Formats: sequence, structure tokens, C-alpha cells
Amino acid sequence: MGGRLKDLLYRYRHGWILSYMLIYLVWFAYLERTVTRRFHVIHMAVDDYIPFVELFIVPYLLWFGYVAVAIVYFFFKDVQDYYKLCIFLFVGMTVFLVVSTVYPNGHYLRPRVFERDNIFVDMVKALQMVDTPTNLFPSIHVYNSIGVHISVMQSQRLKEKKWIRRSSFVLMLSIIAATMFLKQHSVFDVITGCVMGVVMYTLVYGIDYQTSRKRVYERQYREI
Repeated sequence: MGGRLKDLLYRYRHGWILSYMLIYLVWFAYLERTVTRRFHVIHMAVDDYIPFVELFIVPYLLWFGYVAVAIVYFFFKDVQDYYKLCIFLFVGMTVFLVVSTVYPNGHYLRPRVFERDNIFVDMVKALQMVDTPTNLFPSIHVYNSIGVHISVMQSQRLKEKKWIRRSSFVLMLSIIAATMFLKQHSVFDVITGCVMGVVMYTLVYGIDYQTSRKRVYERQYREI
């Protein structure tokens, strides 16, 4: 029994990196408690033209499963892709925590009165009760969605799974849109989340891809 447990722990030793979530959750909880009234207001003129659409609560909440399923899938199927995804997510999440710490921020975009009364509005109200309109940029909902979709598109195992790749793309876009249509984030948060996603893609995937291509060229040259 002990030997089997030891083998299991060794086989899945790459799970150690997930301990980062303890740091993130504690730090984020601290920010949620302390950044409540005095903060820099995040707002862009375009925010005022985006309507509140409660149906977007569905993709917004699907984000939690979207990220979790991707991590679990690569955890068991491809350790290299798992590490890349975790590095992508966790570096960005750390940047978000640092920004929120040194530059407390929030918004006043949430509707004070809901024009409709339905189950989706009730879900939005429940979300707002546990999620303050502070600590906003770069949007982690946006950034992590981009990171998950990139990991899906870069995966060799999922290369032929077109329905997964397309579904991931649609879900990513829906989640990004949801952050604005639910008035959870300003367009500014979305833009900064996208910019950080592009930067991290270059660092995590772009450099590695260029290195791989260089090795292929060098091998081909030696064969000639």
C-alpha cells in the first residue's frame, strides 16, 4: 500500500505548482476585505454605452469550470502543456495581485436597479454579494480565458479535436464579453487583460516555439 502511494505521488509530483493557489486565495481575500471605499476609479467612456445583459452570467460562471477542466486535463495528459498553462496563469495572477495592492482600484458601473426580474438577474445579485466591484485590472477572467484557449490551440493532443478548439474559442469570447455586459469590468480591464495575455503568450509559447524551429533547422542543416 505504501509503495503504491509513493509511486502515485511520484507520478503526479508536478501537482506541487498548484500550491500557488493558497497564496493567491489568501492574498486576494485580503484585498477584497481592505479595498472597499478608497480606490482609484476605473472608467472609460465606452463603458456607458454597453448595456447590462444578465444572460451573460452563464458564460461568466462557466469560466471557473473552463479553467479547472483545462488544468486537470493537462495535469493527466501532458505535463509540459500543464506547466506552460500554470506558468501562464499564475504569473498573470501574481501581476494582478501586485497591481491591486500598489494601485487599489474599483468601479461604479454596476446597475443600482435591475429593470428585469428573472433567474439570471438573481444569479447576478448572488455574484455581486460575494464579489466586490474592486481589484479589477488586468481582468483575470479575461486573461485566464485567453491563457486556457491558447493552451488548447497549442496542444498537440487536441490538434485534431476541432470541436474542442472551436468550442473553446466561442467560450473564451463569451466570457470576455460577459465581463463587460455584466458590468463586472470596465473595457480598460479587458484591454489590459488582453495585452498581458499577448505578452505572456510571447514569453511562454512564442520563445519556446522559435527555439524549437531553430533546433529543427539546425538538425536539417546537419543532415545536409
